[in-house]
Amino acid sequence: MTRLWGSTRAPILAGLVIVGWLLQLATGSNDGNWTVKHEAGRCALKGQCGKKSFFGGQLPCPDNSVAEKPDDGTRKKLVAICGDKWDQGAICCDGDQVDSLSTNLKRAESIISSCPACKENFFNLFCTFTCSPDQSLFVNVTDTQKANTGKLIVTELDTLWSDAYGKGFYNSCKDVKFGATGGKAMDFIGGGAKDYTSFLKFLGDAKPFGSPFQINFPRPSSSEFTNMTAADPAAKACNDTDEAYRCACVDCPGSCPELPEIAEQGDCHVGALPCLSFAVIIVYGVFLLLLVTAVSGHIAYQKHSKRKSERLQLLQDAALSDDEDEGEDVRHAGMLEKPQGQYWINSYCDAAFKKLGFVCARLPLITISASVVVVAILSIGWIKFAVETDPVRLWVSPSSAAATEKEFFDSNFGPFYRAEQAFLVNDTHLSGPGPVLSYDTLAWWFDLENRVQRFRSMEEGVSLENVCFNPTGEACVIQSITGYFGGSFANVDPDTWQDDLRHCTEQPGSQECLPAFQQPLSKDIILGGWEKTDDILDAEALITTWVVNNHQQGSKEEIIAMDWEEMLKNLLQDAQREAKDRGLRLSFSTEISLEQELNKSTNTDAKIVVISYIIMFLYASLALGSTTLTVKSILHNPVNAMVQSKFTLGVIGILIVLMSVSASVGLFSACGIKVTLIIAEVIPFLVLAVGVDNIFLIVHEFERVNLSHPDESVETRISKALGRMGPSILLSASTETVAFALGAAVGMPAVKNFAAYAAGAVLVNALLQVTMFVSVLSLNQRRVESRRADCFPCIKVDRADTGRRGAQYGYEEEGGLQRFIRKVYAPALLNRKVKVSIVVVFLGIFTAGLALLPAVALGLDQRQAFPRDSYLIPYFNDLDDYFNTGPPVYFVVKDLDVSERLHQQELCARYSTCHSFSLTNVLEQESKRSDVSYITGSTASWIDDYFTWLNPTNEECCVEHGKTCFAGRDPPWNITLSGMPEDGEFLHYLPKWLSSPTNEACPFGGAAPYSNALVVRPKSTRNPVPASHFRTSHNPLRSQSDFISAYASARRIASDVSESQNITVFPYSKFYIFFDQYASIVSLAGTLLGSAIFIIFFLTSLLLGSLATGFVVTVTVIMIVVAVLGTMALVHVSLNAISLVNLVICVGIGVEFCAHIARAFQFPSNTVLAKAPHNLVGRMGRGRDARAWASLVNVGGSVFSGITVTKFLGVAVLAWTRSKIFEVYYFRVWLVLVVWAAAHALVFLPVALSLVGGEGYVDPESEGSLEEDLNARRYRALLPDEDDVDSDDY
Repeated sequence: MTRLWGSTRAPILAGLVIVGWLLQLATGSNDGNWTVKHEAGRCALKGQCGKKSFFGGQLPCPDNSVAEKPDDGTRKKLVAICGDKWDQGAICCDGDQVDSLSTNLKRAESIISSCPACKENFFNLFCTFTCSPDQSLFVNVTDTQKANTGKLIVTELDTLWSDAYGKGFYNSCKDVKFGATGGKAMDFIGGGAKDYTSFLKFLGDAKPFGSPFQINFPRPSSSEFTNMTAADPAAKACNDTDEAYRCACVDCPGSCPELPEIAEQGDCHVGALPCLSFAVIIVYGVFLLLLVTAVSGHIAYQKHSKRKSERLQLLQDAALSDDEDEGEDVRHAGMLEKPQGQYWINSYCDAAFKKLGFVCARLPLITISASVVVVAILSIGWIKFAVETDPVRLWVSPSSAAATEKEFFDSNFGPFYRAEQAFLVNDTHLSGPGPVLSYDTLAWWFDLENRVQRFRSMEEGVSLENVCFNPTGEACVIQSITGYFGGSFANVDPDTWQDDLRHCTEQPGSQECLPAFQQPLSKDIILGGWEKTDDILDAEALITTWVVNNHQQGSKEEIIAMDWEEMLKNLLQDAQREAKDRGLRLSFSTEISLEQELNKSTNTDAKIVVISYIIMFLYASLALGSTTLTVKSILHNPVNAMVQSKFTLGVIGILIVLMSVSASVGLFSACGIKVTLIIAEVIPFLVLAVGVDNIFLIVHEFERVNLSHPDESVETRISKALGRMGPSILLSASTETVAFALGAAVGMPAVKNFAAYAAGAVLVNALLQVTMFVSVLSLNQRRVESRRADCFPCIKVDRADTGRRGAQYGYEEEGGLQRFIRKVYAPALLNRKVKVSIVVVFLGIFTAGLALLPAVALGLDQRQAFPRDSYLIPYFNDLDDYFNTGPPVYFVVKDLDVSERLHQQELCARYSTCHSFSLTNVLEQESKRSDVSYITGSTASWIDDYFTWLNPTNEECCVEHGKTCFAGRDPPWNITLSGMPEDGEFLHYLPKWLSSPTNEACPFGGAAPYSNALVVRPKSTRNPVPASHFRTSHNPLRSQSDFISAYASARRIASDVSESQNITVFPYSKFYIFFDQYASIVSLAGTLLGSAIFIIFFLTSLLLGSLATGFVVTVTVIMIVVAVLGTMALVHVSLNAISLVNLVICVGIGVEFCAHIARAFQFPSNTVLAKAPHNLVGRMGRGRDARAWASLVNVGGSVFSGITVTKFLGVAVLAWTRSKIFEVYYFRVWLVLVVWAAAHALVFLPVALSLVGGEGYVDPESEGSLEEDLNARRYRALLPDEDDVDSDDY
């Protein structure tokens, strides 16, 4: 938003009227010809001769007489105003002229007094023009007329001034700032001239509120102006070596000390590639080169060995017989390289879970009841359930610098203004955007603004004047093109409105262009799109901003303001239809719009999320039944489907997920931790992904136990299944819980709260799965064995099978997916050549992910947070395209005693003893390198304007007891600050200045621009001014990168000033609170992910009993996260708090995918391992291959169907969301996560384990069955192998 206020009221008739006053010279009679002689010591005009009209000013009459010495009184007055060089000699002016000159130069002095060089040059030009004894040498009267007195008066003349003086004069004044407007004095005294010729022309042009007669400033030419010589006094430079004329840094760039160079912040690059990308690509390239070399050498060696073997065989002529071949095969088949040792932690966990499973299966109703009671108790905390929707409290730590600074600013200076803004754009035609300005359009726009001011709100009955920002007490601040015409369409002339508009955009400080609130309107804040042709009439957008007072959150005043904004929103929505009828487009935003549209987006997305969950619930419930229901069994006995179905079991499993979420929400709500929208939408999704996988694992393992131990009791079978799967669940749940819990240490509430709720939900879910779900599973198995129907257990199906294995029923041990993994996928994956290819491909993916990391952008475009059809999206598009003013930024100084001279010098800029690197000086210097500082425009320095207000030359500013303050004071007011007030005197005048109005007589009053810029306490307090702010502006900020860089730059500037001046300064702008996260989000992400990765390595290594396997799992999770990050860059997902939460989820889901496979590798099931293909076990050192195969066969199907398919179905539904934020940060990221996590867990991880996995251990559950007994005794060749897979050796 543009700078809303912060200027003095522009002086009425400033600039133009000053010039007019300076040129109203008094009359004197000369009956002869005028300016006949051009010679030294002769005048061209003199005295006051009359007026052109009744309302005009006094004009000089032509007088070519000899210059004369003045009387002592006139001499004294002339020296007082024009300097000591006029203390002797003849002059061409009289006492009346000197009086008029003195009066009017003092008026100009109020605008340019801060720069002594500009003041000297300005005074010198008019003193010389009026009183020089050699006036006729550089002045030639060209036209006269008879005045109302009957005398001749000068109406036009030429005056010659050298180019050197013209340039020097202009250069000394062009950068001088005027008051709190931040505008330039040149806008007032020179009409915003861009060069010295335009400056002089503006000074001389006759105009109603300017020069009373025409003064031409032609360029000197000897051929055109014979006998005349251009006046060529030495112009003072603003950075003059004479300290008496040297201007302050704010008014003269040449006087500024050079700021230190800013250290390069850019990333390291090698050509177009970031250094990280270049390095990883080179490393990967070297790896490929070495791999190709090694493979080529191996192939060559193999061929050589084969030829050598063939020659030896021919020489010996002794080939092996078939019997010998068969014996070798039998020997290889019988000698399975099987794990022999046991791991004590696993054995202990196995025994504990086995006992737990037995108890829960023996006492199912007690276990279920106890679980429900515990969850119910934890859920009592729902009575304190609260949702946090305030973005400030979501994304910013309460202890962060941005939060504490915002609180300080709001409590001391009041909340930032509420902005209501509208754009009227002409871009509805196929030909593209065009000019929006026309007489008819202006008429409608004036009417619309009048309606906005007249209409009253429905609830509170208030109008704009009741809620608007009104610093002068005379008019609301409305920044609009209507302000150029006094807010009334009656002032828009159908014939001249275009010229009037051009005039006002070029000279916004002109009296006739000032709006009612007396703040000059820059064209950049009310018109957009004119830059393409540099013609204001080609503007493509009208912009209007209504500024409304803000109040503390929840206050009655805020409710009233919001009620009026609701009325404004409805009015502007109606106006959108009117604009459409005119072939135009209207976009707008009110202060309440953002939160309303965000809530609308959330409500819309809630339906999509619920549908997504329902699909996952249905799939999980149906898929669990596939463990025992096959096509063959259904065809054999169709009624089996009624009994063998596990739909109820699946629903209970899903219910357990919801119970865990409820318990977590209740627990942390009771602790006062608020729920966020991310928690509400993500936690069930996350816990479902984790919980469903564990359910599949338990059910699948239980079915295997049913097949291998059909005659054992249900309790025993349950205990065996949980004894095997329990440690695996412990591994995944513990790593996920600890990894999520680490996020609770982060200051950002959205991440902290999510981490707490996620850790709690995952932990409770795991506990319920190994207790309540196991109990339900035992009840379900009893139902199956008693032939009772699923969902309706009261119905008994006598024709159904019992569910135990029997050859007569034709049961199959495995489903289609399981058979595919065992017979096709796992053997093919573990082929030597395939493994090499997989390593190369996945290392390539890892390399690509690392190379793309620098391309991951920071930020969150707020347009993504709205529904696709939100009316705010066109508004933000127009804001980017047409609004050419950056947001205001305040540099707040606190805990500084500004009544002391030293501290005044640390802040000020307009006085000669101000510190070179004072706050205001630094801000002015930084604005001159806005490409890196993101600071532009002048700084509103209250202390400089306060001291200027005390200047006795501004006679109507500070008046006390009928006298001008500081008039006749000893020491006098002066630019060195030696005459400025300190201590009690400083505090005496300060409240008077802050209550002083800004008006024509005194443009430096502090009431309007600075009434809320200082905190003033009673004099008796230790520090009567504990806080104040200095306001400037940022560049127009178009992108998230711009906002982040602007915030970082403001932080740098405040830190540098604080350090150099030993004061406390911090920057504040309304948007900083939302971008504070990006100052630390990269390091925060690194810390969070790094800590989680370390925990994963520690816990997996501890629970699996192998550093090697723990390392492989950790590396796989790292590769998943890097692949997701790299893909984020490709699909345009930026890094912010939302995506950071998703990255933490990536770690948790990655562990879930990998942990079960890794544990099945470390503790392989002998039943499964016994069926490993011969080519995986027939050679020395190939036990890792067999265990990798066994891990895929054992849990691969559960990982695929339990997580991959479930999550994929749930994520796919999100593609239909109306919210861009869900589509970008949930659909894209989660889809990428599912794909990469499944690929790494099911493809890369088994291969990596087969290559470098740790030594395996004996599974404590490998006992009891005939197959296990034979396998344990290494009689593997005697086992039946109906699905023997013979593949080529590799």
